[in-house]
Amino acid sequence: MTTTDVQLQGSSTRLGGLDRSRLGALLPVAVFDIAGPVAVYYVLRAAGTADVTALIVSGILPAIGVAISVSRHRRIDAIGLLALLGIVAGTSAGLVSHSARLVLMEGSVPTAVFGLTCLGSLLTSRPLMYRIGLQARGEDTAGGRRIRALWAQPSGQHAFRVITLVWGVTFLAEAAIRVLIVETVSGGNALLMVKLMPYVVLVGMVRWLAFYTRRLRDEARLPSTGAAPSASSG
Repeated sequence: MTTTDVQLQGSSTRLGGLDRSRLGALLPVAVFDIAGPVAVYYVLRAAGTADVTALIVSGILPAIGVAISVSRHRRIDAIGLLALLGIVAGTSAGLVSHSARLVLMEGSVPTAVFGLTCLGSLLTSRPLMYRIGLQARGEDTAGGRRIRALWAQPSGQHAFRVITLVWGVTFLAEAAIRVLIVETVSGGNALLMVKLMPYVVLVGMVRWLAFYTRRLRDEARLPSTGAAPSASSG
């Protein structure tokens, strides 16, 4: 999980997908989470900086991204806090152990924690993705009222639980693959792969979410009309 995932994941919990304004969040992703850190790493390595030092310094940009997000929104949510703690943990582990692998694994920790939190929340009255969606939109906004109205229906509760389950399993799988990449790929290639991976996963999850919610709407439409889909347009 990366710093700008905080905004993207919150927006993707809406039952419907991303609009163009959401895609504007991809610009800071490129600067602070992918291209920037990778460029800093290669520049420092070309200048003769040690691998661990270059990785630690490249982590400054994602931390700046978190700080800008907090300054803009005047708050930091649980996901943002986990991302920041991951950066701190990776940096600390690198400084103590001088291990590049431990620095590269900084994203695996919050990703795994988030996945486990998703699964654990299924044992509570309200799953995590419902809470995140409501928090992202605000309880007193039109979007928040729609989410609460959906949750009031048994089908809506089931949908949020399925979404939370899929996100939890996916993030645990992502964390495991991150560890595998770090253990088998070296240096800048590993850095690039672990930086790109969260967004590849996110795009796949958003596409799945759009497919899943579209199927739910189609299933709900037939019982409500009691007719074929073509007859409902008249």
